[in-house]
Amino acid sequence: MKIAVLPGDGIGREIVAQALRVLQRLELPLEFEQAPVGGAGYEAAGDPLPAATLALAKAADAILFGAVGDPRYDALERAKRPEQAILGLRKALGLFANLRPAQVHEELTQASALRPEIVGGLDILIVRELTGDIYFGEPKGIRRTDTGEREGFDTMRYRESEIRRIARVAFEAARKRKRKLCSVDKANVLETSQLWREVVAAEAKTYPDIALQHMYVDNCAMQLVREPKQFDVIVTGNLFGDILSDEASMLTGSIGMLPSASLDASGKGLYEPIHGSAPDIAGRDVANPLATILSAAMMLRYSLGHPDAAERIERAVGRALREGYRTADIYTAGARKVGTQEMGEAVAARL
Repeated sequence: MKIAVLPGDGIGREIVAQALRVLQRLELPLEFEQAPVGGAGYEAAGDPLPAATLALAKAADAILFGAVGDPRYDALERAKRPEQAILGLRKALGLFANLRPAQVHEELTQASALRPEIVGGLDILIVRELTGDIYFGEPKGIRRTDTGEREGFDTMRYRESEIRRIARVAFEAARKRKRKLCSVDKANVLETSQLWREVVAAEAKTYPDIALQHMYVDNCAMQLVREPKQFDVIVTGNLFGDILSDEASMLTGSIGMLPSASLDASGKGLYEPIHGSAPDIAGRDVANPLATILSAAMMLRYSLGHPDAAERIERAVGRALREGYRTADIYTAGARKVGTQEMGEAVAARL
């Protein structure tokens, strides 16, 4: 099985190295090939998503992705900025379904910004549509109005078929969990969200065993802080999902704990931590690699057909946490503070 390894920028190379350490310890028939992407892709080939990198991603059975972005490239035209690499991969590979689990490990309840009784035992899954919405809608741009003033504009757009297919992914995920699904929109204001709600409600007739709830995005943002354990599976569009999943990450104690999977219609996926490239701490051996290691576990489960190996990694992460290993972002008094490499080795050793 061939894995395209795209470390990217900032802490990407450090955290991906620890995920590879763990995968290699499993001794599975995996072949790894690395390629530049993001700012590294621009430096290598003048493009954040070089043609050779895209070809490798298309040929691979799965993609392990680090993170992209660096202030050094902020002055480039938008098409050349590092962040365009991940958008380009999602579009070119048809990665429309983003799965973002948010689980609170018992050992990390004190690291959350919320009280332990609110987040203890939390286990939710956010299913985010990934290839539509305002990020990809046309037209978009910056123009001059009749008065000479500059005006920015973007288009929020969803086709019925796009909503239906992500709804099905969410309903199927809910069927394997607690059979509860919350669809999040802004149907009281947005035409796009009105269509979203209608299509999801129609699709629910195919899943009579799933309890469907609709919720406005602003209320959902509040409820995630007020009573997060009321949720099991949340399905929403690209923009709202981007915001809500980052909010949910802080319930777990750190954004450095959350993995993600971005899947196409056949189950091929790109796997990445949901955090950014954090260039301010790059090269200092302080980044948390657990989200990337858990993303590798998701890759084994969803794309490579090794759920037992995925469970081994997840148990190893849990054991390392129980034994007190903590990177700076999840450190609490009395724990053992370690760096990126030591945390990766701690998980690998516990396999």
